[in-house]
Amino acid sequence: MSMRGKDRASLRAEAHHLDVIVHIGQGGITPTLLTSVDDVLRTRELIKAQVAKGGELSAREAAEAIAPPMKAEIVQVIGRTFTLYRENPELKRGELPPWRR
Repeated sequence: MSMRGKDRASLRAEAHHLDVIVHIGQGGITPTLLTSVDDVLRTRELIKAQVAKGGELSAREAAEAIAPPMKAEIVQVIGRTFTLYRENPELKRGELPPWRR
Protein backbone atom coordinates (compact mmCIF):
# COMPACT_ATOMS: atom_id res chain seq x y z
CA MET A 1 0.00 0.00 0.00
CA SER A 2 2.76 2.39 -0.97
CA MET A 3 2.07 5.48 -3.02
CA ARG A 4 4.48 6.91 -5.60
CA GLY A 5 5.87 10.40 -5.07
CA LYS A 6 4.09 11.78 -8.15
CA ASP A 7 0.75 10.43 -6.96
CA ARG A 8 1.27 11.87 -3.48
CA ALA A 9 2.22 15.28 -4.94
CA SER A 10 -0.89 15.28 -7.13
CA LEU A 11 -3.12 14.45 -4.15
CA ARG A 12 -1.43 17.14 -2.03
CA ALA A 13 -2.28 19.69 -4.73
CA GLU A 14 -5.90 18.46 -4.85
CA ALA A 15 -6.20 18.52 -1.05
CA HIS A 16 -4.99 22.10 -0.78
CA HIS A 17 -8.46 23.44 -1.58
CA LEU A 18 -10.41 20.99 0.57
CA ASP A 19 -12.06 21.95 3.83
CA VAL A 20 -11.35 20.00 7.01
CA ILE A 21 -14.04 17.32 7.33
CA VAL A 22 -12.94 15.41 10.43
CA HIS A 23 -12.09 17.10 13.73
CA ILE A 24 -10.32 15.13 16.44
CA GLY A 25 -11.13 16.67 19.79
CA GLN A 26 -10.10 16.13 23.39
CA GLY A 27 -11.51 12.59 23.35
CA GLY A 28 -8.89 11.49 20.84
CA ILE A 29 -9.43 8.57 18.52
CA THR A 30 -12.61 6.72 19.42
CA PRO A 31 -14.52 3.92 17.65
CA THR A 32 -17.14 6.49 16.64
CA LEU A 33 -14.48 8.70 15.08
CA LEU A 34 -13.07 5.73 13.15
CA THR A 35 -16.54 4.90 11.84
CA SER A 36 -16.97 8.49 10.68
CA VAL A 37 -13.57 8.51 8.97
CA ASP A 38 -14.39 5.23 7.23
CA ASP A 39 -17.70 6.63 5.94
CA VAL A 40 -16.11 9.82 4.65
CA LEU A 41 -13.22 7.98 2.98
CA ARG A 42 -15.71 5.66 1.28
CA THR A 43 -17.64 8.54 -0.26
CA ARG A 44 -14.87 11.10 -0.89
CA GLU A 45 -11.58 9.14 -1.04
CA LEU A 46 -9.49 12.22 -0.11
CA ILE A 47 -10.08 13.97 3.22
CA LYS A 48 -8.50 16.50 5.55
CA ALA A 49 -8.60 16.05 9.31
CA GLN A 50 -7.54 18.34 12.11
CA VAL A 51 -6.43 17.70 15.68
CA ALA A 52 -7.57 20.04 18.49
CA LYS A 53 -4.95 22.36 20.00
CA GLY A 54 -5.26 20.97 23.51
CA GLY A 55 -5.39 17.34 22.46
CA GLU A 56 -2.88 14.78 23.62
CA LEU A 57 -2.10 13.58 20.07
CA SER A 58 -0.06 15.35 17.44
CA ALA A 59 -1.35 15.35 13.87
CA ARG A 60 1.36 12.84 12.88
CA GLU A 61 0.42 10.47 15.73
CA ALA A 62 -3.28 10.73 14.87
CA ALA A 63 -2.64 10.10 11.17
CA GLU A 64 -0.43 7.10 11.94
CA ALA A 65 -3.09 5.71 14.29
CA ILE A 66 -6.01 6.20 11.88
CA ALA A 67 -4.48 5.26 8.51
CA PRO A 68 -3.69 1.55 9.07
CA PRO A 69 -7.13 0.42 10.32
CA MET A 70 -8.77 2.45 7.52
CA LYS A 71 -6.35 1.01 4.93
CA ALA A 72 -5.64 4.61 3.91
CA GLU A 73 -2.49 6.42 2.83
CA ILE A 74 -1.16 9.46 4.66
CA VAL A 75 -0.75 12.10 1.96
CA GLN A 76 0.68 14.85 4.15
CA VAL A 77 0.84 16.27 7.65
CA ILE A 78 1.14 20.01 8.21
CA GLY A 79 0.77 21.55 11.66
CA ARG A 80 -2.40 20.16 13.24
CA THR A 81 -3.89 19.06 9.90
CA PHE A 82 -3.36 15.84 7.97
CA THR A 83 -4.67 14.43 4.71
CA LEU A 84 -5.68 10.82 4.06
CA TYR A 85 -6.49 9.00 0.82
CA ARG A 86 -8.17 5.66 0.22
CA GLU A 87 -9.29 4.60 -3.25
CA ASN A 88 -12.83 3.28 -3.58
CA PRO A 89 -13.13 1.01 -6.64
CA GLU A 90 -16.93 1.22 -6.47
CA LEU A 91 -16.91 4.90 -7.47
CA LYS A 92 -17.18 5.47 -11.20
CA ARG A 93 -13.90 6.24 -12.93
CA GLY A 94 -13.62 8.63 -15.85
CA GLU A 95 -15.72 11.24 -14.08
CA LEU A 96 -14.55 13.96 -11.76
CA PRO A 97 -12.99 12.62 -8.56
CA PRO A 98 -15.42 12.59 -5.60
CA TRP A 99 -13.64 15.43 -3.80
CA ARG A 100 -14.25 17.73 -6.81
CA ARG A 101 -17.99 17.06 -7.10
